[in-house]
Amino acid sequence: MNIPKMAWRNVWRNRRRSLVTISAMAFALWVELLYSGLIVGYMEGMEDDIVDLEVGDMQIFAGDYLERPSLYTVIPEPEPLLQALEGAGMKASARLLGGGLAAAGESSAGVAFRGVDVQRDAGVSLVGESVATGQWLSKDDPKGVVIGRRLARTLSVEPGDELIVLTQAADGSMANDLLTVRGVLMGIAQGTDATTVFMHAPVFRELLGMPEGAHQIIVRRPEEVELAAAATTVRALAEGHPGDLKTLTWMQLMPVVAQMLQGSAAMVGIIFFIVYVAVGILILNAMLMAVFERIREFGVLKAIGVSPGTVVLLILAESAVQAVIALVVGTVLALPGMWYLVEHGINVGSLGGTDMMGIAMRPIWYGVYTADSVATPVVLLVFIVFFAVLYPAFKAAWIQPVEAMRHQ
Repeated sequence: MNIPKMAWRNVWRNRRRSLVTISAMAFALWVELLYSGLIVGYMEGMEDDIVDLEVGDMQIFAGDYLERPSLYTVIPEPEPLLQALEGAGMKASARLLGGGLAAAGESSAGVAFRGVDVQRDAGVSLVGESVATGQWLSKDDPKGVVIGRRLARTLSVEPGDELIVLTQAADGSMANDLLTVRGVLMGIAQGTDATTVFMHAPVFRELLGMPEGAHQIIVRRPEEVELAAAATTVRALAEGHPGDLKTLTWMQLMPVVAQMLQGSAAMVGIIFFIVYVAVGILILNAMLMAVFERIREFGVLKAIGVSPGTVVLLILAESAVQAVIALVVGTVLALPGMWYLVEHGINVGSLGGTDMMGIAMRPIWYGVYTADSVATPVVLLVFIVFFAVLYPAFKAAWIQPVEAMRHQ
C-alpha cells in the first residue's frame, strides 16, 4: 500500500469537511503565534520597565529600612561604596527618600520625595527619558522638580507651575520650600505616578536637613553578567562597608511580579492547551465521521489482508496531511502580523494607559518572537492532532470484516 498517496486521496474525498478541519487548525495556529509573541513582549517589557525605571538590578539599604522606613536610617558615607561598585564594573547611584505634603492652588496631596544625583542616576535609571511633558532635572534649574502624572492631575499643575512642599526636617522642625514643576512623567508605576516628586539631592538635603548619608543605592550590572553573580559581588562590597547593609535583587524586592514573569511560559502553555483542546474535539469529530462513512471500505481492506497497524497508519497519515497543510497556511498567514507586531507594535497609549501588578504598560506593545515562542504553538498543535486522532484510528483498526460488510 502506498499510504501517503491513499491518505492524500482520502483527505479530499470529502473536500468540505477537510477544508473546515484544516481551516480550524490553521486559524488556531495563527492566533497562538500572534498571541505568544505579544505575551513574551509584554513580559519582557514589564521586566525591562521594572529594572530600567523602578528598582534597578539590585538595591542596597541600611539596616531595617525596608521594614521600617525612616529618615534617620541611612547608608553612612555612600561615596566610597559607590566608587567601589563602579570599580567592580557596576553602575550605581545613591538616592534620598522622604515624605511630606505638596500643594498647588487649592489642591494638596501627600508626596514621596526622591533626591537624586542627576549625573549618576542617568546610568542606573531611564526615568529621565520618561518625561511626558516638560523636561527632566537640570543643574541649571536646582529648584525644578519632576512629578508623576497622576500627582500632576491631582494638583492640577503642569510644567512651569509653582509647587509648595511642606515636611518635617531631620531635626524635628517644620520645613517648607517653593519649587517649580519642571516636568511630568509618563506612566511608570502606580506609586510613582500618584505620589513621587523627583528633586536634586542638594535641594532634598537642604529641605530635610540631611547633610550626610543616603537611604538607597540602586545598582545596575553589566549585561553579560548574570544577576546572581552580580548580586554576590555587590553583597561582598556592601558587607565591607561600614554599617549593617542589605543587598536585594529586584526579584527579591518584587517577588510577586518575579513569580508571575517566571510563570509566564506555563501560562502561555495553558492558554494554548485550552484553545487546542477545542480544535482537537473538532478533529476527533471529523475523523470519527470519516471512519463511520468508510466502515465498509475498512472491512474490505481488512478482508484482503491489510493489518490493523496499517489501518492506523493510514488514519494517522490522513491527519498528518491536514496538519501539515494547516501548519503551512497558519504560519504563512501569521508572518505579516508577526512582522507588524515586532516593527510597529500595538498603540495602547490611546486607551489612557494600563498597568499590571502596579507596573505601567508601555504605550507601544511590541511582539517578541523567539524560537521557543514560535515552536511551542506548533509542537502543541501536532501533539493535539496526534492524540485526537488515536481513537478514530484504533476504532477503524478494530473493525471486523464480516461486521463491516453488514454495516448499513
